[in-house]
Amino acid sequence: MKNFHLNHYERAFGNWLIDNKVQYIAVDEQKRAALGRSNIKSFDYLLYPPGDSIIVAEVKGRKFKGTSLEKLTGLECWVSTDDIEGLSKWQEIFGPTHQATFIFAYHIVKPDFDPDGREIYEYKGRKYVFFCVKLDHYIKHIKQRSPKWKTVTIPAEKFRNNAVQMQNLF
Repeated sequence: MKNFHLNHYERAFGNWLIDNKVQYIAVDEQKRAALGRSNIKSFDYLLYPPGDSIIVAEVKGRKFKGTSLEKLTGLECWVSTDDIEGLSKWQEIFGPTHQATFIFAYHIVKPDFDPDGREIYEYKGRKYVFFCVKLDHYIKHIKQRSPKWKTVTIPAEKFRNNAVQMQNLF
């Protein structure tokens, strides 16, 4: 795997894909102009689950400073309006055989963490948990977070109702 991604969240997720034998293509943002769509914000991965639609994945890295995943509280799930617009455009371009999805990669900060039965992935001495939310589910519940930074989010309850842990997709 040639890893074009520079941040540790995307590298950890890419290695999770390898370890879980998920077929994928990592997108090199530098070469997106070759697709003729250079004005659209790029995504990070195309995932190929068996017998399902292809997943257009945008990885969003966040720190989790809580001590338990019991009620999925304290998980930040904000994205930029550019993320929403870009994934929406890619969904439109690729059509119904593809599903645009946000992958929230949470770096677990506290050593005395309780995963509450959820899969924890270790990569280069750090612990992560991965959740995904389909773009269409995210958009249904969107709320403005910061006009200045052009960010949006969904309420915690909506995140809990729509977030799926990655291994449950495959």
